[in-house]
Amino acid sequence: MADKRHAATREFNVTGGLCGCTARRSKKLLSDAGSNVLIYLTGHGGDGFLKFQDSEEITSQELADGIQQMWEKKRYNELFFMVDTCQAASLYEKFTSPNVLAVASSLVGEDSLSHHVDPSIGVYMIDRYTYYALEFLEKVQPFSKRTIGEFLQVCPKRVCISTVGVRKDLYRRDPHKVPITDFFGAIRPTRVSTDRINVTLANEEDFINDVASVGPKKQFKIIMESQFTAEILK
Repeated sequence: MADKRHAATREFNVTGGLCGCTARRSKKLLSDAGSNVLIYLTGHGGDGFLKFQDSEEITSQELADGIQQMWEKKRYNELFFMVDTCQAASLYEKFTSPNVLAVASSLVGEDSLSHHVDPSIGVYMIDRYTYYALEFLEKVQPFSKRTIGEFLQVCPKRVCISTVGVRKDLYRRDPHKVPITDFFGAIRPTRVSTDRINVTLANEEDFINDVASVGPKKQFKIIMESQFTAEILK
């Protein structure tokens, strides 16, 4: 089991840019001190751990350590942590890093339940919390005035059946004053400058390695097929 935890933790470290791994840039988050980062996790879980496809797992302590390293390495400005699993709130209990807002689909000791089943294949299609979260987000427009505070209330117990947990003691802003587009579907602000700007890559070696790994382009030939019935029937 230790090897499976290691694999999940390594994937988190690679994505967050927390290790000197030789992973491709496409596998990395490439965030910086100005980035608002969203982490969404779902799967089978229990008190203090989450499993990925029943083969790998990550613990609450490993998540807390990874987010702390992201803060120390200036990988985020604010971080929104969402988790949908049984006993989901146990996964944010060990967080200590600044500017982290967390929401969980269930409290410790509670199960998170599925929403509906597809009778044709006999499989549950989506969890209740994720279903109502998506229902809210699908109505959000790029310049929406909806807030994160509203989003935290999308699944009351009468529809979720489990109790949604929220942790905001590490977060500096009032969620009811934070636009939902700070984390979902935002249009990045653009500043026009007439000054000369020196552009450098955050990790130039990664870029060089990626370019070097791309093989030669394959030759291809374009054939124009007849489009008119009269020509085809000749």
